[in-house]
Amino acid sequence: MTHDWLLVETLGTEPVVVAKGREMKNLVPLSIYLRRSPYLAAIQTAIAETVTSGNSLASITPKSDRVIRTEPVQMSDGRMHAVHLWIGPAGADPPERPIPGPLKWDITSGIATDTVESLVNAGRDPTQPPTHDIAFAEDLPARTFNSDESKVLAMAKDEDPGRTYCTTWTFNHGDQVIRTGFVARTAVEEAEDGTQHLIARALNLQCDVDENAMATDQVAQRVLDSLSQTGVHRALIDLSNWQLLKWLDDPCPYYDWRHSVQFHPDDRQQLTPMAEEFETGSTSRVLRLPAVGSGWVPMHVTVNRMEVDNDTFAGLITLRLPTDAELAEAGLNGG
Repeated sequence: MTHDWLLVETLGTEPVVVAKGREMKNLVPLSIYLRRSPYLAAIQTAIAETVTSGNSLASITPKSDRVIRTEPVQMSDGRMHAVHLWIGPAGADPPERPIPGPLKWDITSGIATDTVESLVNAGRDPTQPPTHDIAFAEDLPARTFNSDESKVLAMAKDEDPGRTYCTTWTFNHGDQVIRTGFVARTAVEEAEDGTQHLIARALNLQCDVDENAMATDQVAQRVLDSLSQTGVHRALIDLSNWQLLKWLDDPCPYYDWRHSVQFHPDDRQQLTPMAEEFETGSTSRVLRLPAVGSGWVPMHVTVNRMEVDNDTFAGLITLRLPTDAELAEAGLNGG
């Protein structure tokens, strides 16, 4: 085998290779990836010991001609997501290790938990936002949308456990172009309150920029930018529960979108006819949403049905402050 670090995901029934250096691999079973290696058994043992102990490991192969080095990749809740593995000549130094970032998405509640490493790999400042209990939509870059990222959105809408996803996406972070690899596995886990939640445990990794992929992404970005309007905020939502998935513009500053989806009790009866209307086209209403700080803020809400991946649909929601005439029509004169 070549002397690159292998990122081996360990959440399933057998270890799988998800990256070689900075190149993503699509969850290839380790036994297949290294089927011709005479060190396979020693590598499997080293991985198992690292998962059990949670510690780094350096071991010599039986013939004393190779060293196996492992680094644990662990979520903040203590769950081991992966093992980073390197094998090379005894006495040799490994190459620089690209640092993977473990993260966890509670798809049932729409809450994301990051690590410092996952924030860095996503091009975000790890000293600014919190890493725990943030909205799912806050964990994806705003003002972007590309074909690769649609796979991640499809995962957020897939209610079946035991799914695996591996994708990459390219986005601009200031003047820097970042390409991030992402791999995830879903499972049902028990939450703190004893209920069953669908959880996606994932890894991200900064990859080498793919110039061929960037051209398609830039076209999509230009289309997205050309349709932006001042005071209008577009996002993608889960049509089954109105959960916010991703902002396509700067996040709306008027309502508290970082917490669970809520509507004013008197407006909830509007949701059923809206759901029926956007099955065949567009629908809009003035709805009261939780205001930043406290109280309620009326927002003009338009929803369209949008296919984000093959046979996977989301809602394209557009929010803006309502006009006086719209407030009056909704019986909310003066807000």
